[in-house]
Amino acid sequence: MNIQRLKIEDAAIVDISPVTDGRGFFARSYCRQDFADANLAFDVVQTNISFSKQRGTLRGLHYQLEPKSEAKLVRCTRGKSWHVALDIRRESPSFGIWCAAELDPESHRAFFSPAGCAHGMITLADDTEVNYLVGAFYDPQLERGIRWNDPLFEINWPMEPAVISQRDLAHPDFKL
Repeated sequence: MNIQRLKIEDAAIVDISPVTDGRGFFARSYCRQDFADANLAFDVVQTNISFSKQRGTLRGLHYQLEPKSEAKLVRCTRGKSWHVALDIRRESPSFGIWCAAELDPESHRAFFSPAGCAHGMITLADDTEVNYLVGAFYDPQLERGIRWNDPLFEINWPMEPAVISQRDLAHPDFKL
């Protein structure tokens, strides 16, 4: 497992190192010790899966308030997806900065969005499935969102969305 830091504090690309043979491959998709060695604290408490039928399905930008701010390790297990983390931690040196990664099953790559960041994604292929390892339990009272095209952050999405939930469309712009 190789962990590459990104421009947001504590965000990372995780390159999973599969061992292959005639049967296929085996790989660790998460290792607490590898994350600790990279100075990334992440304990998984919940696993989620999303499936999107249509290319251009946008989800996000989602986050939770303290004390249940969520870190997420996401991996595309079918199709193709583009993920973004937006740093909304006011005390962070990377506050207001976003970073992104394209994921697909063949790359054996995951994207780590640290606690205190908003996460969003758009599917780049039909029939896309994403697996989420999450570091805090879901709490609807603490759940929040930011509009995907908030002009304050100028996120450079790879395509215009074709499908967005009403809930995600209703997210407000971020307030400084």
